Amino acid sequence: MKIRIIPVTPFSQNCSLLICETTKKAALVDPGGDIDLIFDVIKEESITVEKILLTHGHLDHCGASKQIRDQLNITIEGPHKDDQFWIDQLEEQSKQFGLPNASSFIPDRYLNDNEIVEFGTIKLLVKHCPGHTPGHVIFFSPEEKIAVVGDVLFSGSIGRTDFPRGDYDTLIEAITTKLWPLGNDVTFFPGHGPTSTFGIERQTNPYVGDFVTGIH
Repeated sequence: MKIRIIPVTPFSQNCSLLICETTKKAALVDPGGDIDLIFDVIKEESITVEKILLTHGHLDHCGASKQIRDQLNITIEGPHKDDQFWIDQLEEQSKQFGLPNASSFIPDRYLNDNEIVEFGTIKLLVKHCPGHTPGHVIFFSPEEKIAVVGDVLFSGSIGRTDFPRGDYDTLIEAITTKLWPLGNDVTFFPGHGPTSTFGIERQTNPYVGDFVTGIH
């Protein structure tokens, strides 16, 4: 699986283009905006996008989803249904932050813990990881030891929990019980900033390092 990171919106959100190199089919994860830029990368890679995958309902992660779905005639899968209240506010959020109009929508499929999403020959495991938002999910490839984690975990930090229905303790529990068991050798792609591994974060992250949580 090839991954192209496309920073979008003034929030520099990492939109991820996941490409099955066997079939040239792809999934677009968290297209928050800058549709022309996203389409340029799709054209450059000469691939066919099969679906949109969403980690959560914040504007910078899903603001362009409906427009892209309509233009490419594809489906939106994710997030968990508990984030629909965020998606319902997309028009209001886009006006508040002065971004291009975003349209609310209903995903073609809500995602739950331990479900599978597929594109090309790729199968990704879904993990429901609430805390940043109540319906946040992540996508994990067991074969390639790669995870796309949205705003759950960052290199050296964690997602904010001061938004409506965010919860710090819930986020810490999600990271330590849903992410860490996937393996220290997993490379993760966060919603903002550089990649890291779960192992490095367990050693160094001031919020969820083993030296903070007491996990060994």
